[in-house]
Amino acid sequence: MAALVLSVGGRQSFRSLGLCGRIFYRNMSSSYLVDNKDAKYEFLRDLGLQSVNDGVFNGKWGGRGEVVTSICPANNKPIAQVRTASPEDYQETIKASQEAWQVWADLPVPKRGEIVRQIGDALRRYLDPLGRLVSIEMGKIVPEGIGEVQEYVDICDYAVGLSRMIDGKVFPSERPNHALLECYNPLGVVGVISAFNFPCAVYGWNSAIAMTCGNTVLWKGAPSTPLVSVAITRIVQRVLETNSLPGAICSLVQGGTDVGKLMAADERIGLLSFTGSTAVGRQVALDVQSRFGRFLLELGGNNAILVDADADVTMVVRAALFACVGTAGQRCTTTRRLVLHESLHDQVVAGLAKAYAQVRIGDPLDDGTLYGPMHSQQGVEAYKKAVAEAVEQGGKIEYGGKVLEREGNYVEPTIITGLAHDAPVVQKETFAPIVYVLKTSSMDEAIRWNNEVKQGLSSSIFTQNLGTIFKWLGPKGSDCGIVNVNIPTSGAEIGGAFGGEKHTGGGRESGSDAWKQYMRRSTCTINYGTELPLAQGIKFE
Repeated sequence: MAALVLSVGGRQSFRSLGLCGRIFYRNMSSSYLVDNKDAKYEFLRDLGLQSVNDGVFNGKWGGRGEVVTSICPANNKPIAQVRTASPEDYQETIKASQEAWQVWADLPVPKRGEIVRQIGDALRRYLDPLGRLVSIEMGKIVPEGIGEVQEYVDICDYAVGLSRMIDGKVFPSERPNHALLECYNPLGVVGVISAFNFPCAVYGWNSAIAMTCGNTVLWKGAPSTPLVSVAITRIVQRVLETNSLPGAICSLVQGGTDVGKLMAADERIGLLSFTGSTAVGRQVALDVQSRFGRFLLELGGNNAILVDADADVTMVVRAALFACVGTAGQRCTTTRRLVLHESLHDQVVAGLAKAYAQVRIGDPLDDGTLYGPMHSQQGVEAYKKAVAEAVEQGGKIEYGGKVLEREGNYVEPTIITGLAHDAPVVQKETFAPIVYVLKTSSMDEAIRWNNEVKQGLSSSIFTQNLGTIFKWLGPKGSDCGIVNVNIPTSGAEIGGAFGGEKHTGGGRESGSDAWKQYMRRSTCTINYGTELPLAQGIKFE
């Protein structure tokens, strides 16, 4: 997922738009960051956020479930609270989403595309405050937060074009005076369960395409990033209602596992898109399949960069730096294995360690910060456990390896060498800024190592050898869904389909023909003659 830095002037306040939901009056001595008068946090109020916010939207705002507190990972201070969905809220919301579909599906596809275009324009107006909200709630630096919102904007632009390009097919019929067609129609309600690491973009990928295809969208954002879900839904609500359309076309049910289970079991959801861990995704797939529903899974990735003997070392170090350290190692496409040809191993490791030492660690909201905190204390514990296991299994820490003594969930970006390619800790994905550097004698061996892990999301090779490049792209090359050459494993563009193979889940989102997953396909035979010939020349007389 690409990070894009944009300068956006001006801020628009939700107070003038009437989208703040119910107001909860609290003591002025509130400790929530949303109530902090420091200009650093002004963007929270610009987005209409309050001390307590409704986390359910189905045409009206509410929430009768647990009240959860969103915590800033940079300092572990509370940002604000969100009232989540109860089972009753969920049932009301899925019903409202179905009713809204009756209106939405009747619109011509280009008209649906126009609404999505307006959503993209509205997001542009809030690019900076939304990017900062992603930053403060998830923990990624502001340029990455803004870049994530930009991805939503970009996929809206893409979906506008798609709205005039959704096609079917006409096949030759073997019967006289018959036409054989293939048609696509929407599924109805599409459910989206998104993850904490990309709380905005993943929803955008799904919703923009699903809406253009004629579906309504029911969203459950990650439990630990509820404010992003609330703020985005308010922006989309404004666009829909300005066009006299039901707000429930894009509904929200913030909640935890209980809400996710309801979505997985609900036959009224035509497709459930889930982004998260492989373990949870496996259960989601089983639950949805048990009702013969459709699912789209975007799960883990144990991604590798392979480096051939003829690679440009400077380019490798620059690419690996962002791929390993960006988002504090919490991208699904983060590089977790660096497979270096033995002739370049020491040079690349030394260059990478030097680059790590220059990474500016700090508050993700501050200018100049390149590396922020882990999203949660759970992530810090996973980091500590993986470092200990790596050392126990024979690894050598070349850089990092420690938890930083400061407020927030900060750990050192870490480089570990000396492990076997099949060491248990190398074979396992740890969602943390740890890269395991492996030494190889050939690219054939490196490709085998790339493919031996259970996940198959993203992969990259650095080489100048055309033969190696085309082997890498071919049937005996990388078995991942993303196969790059001379660029890192992270930074996917919206124009291509995004997703992976094996334990990554097999789903595809965003561009290319990913739109087909959000529609049902019908084969249609039309007899425009006066006879009734059967296929295959069968006579039944």
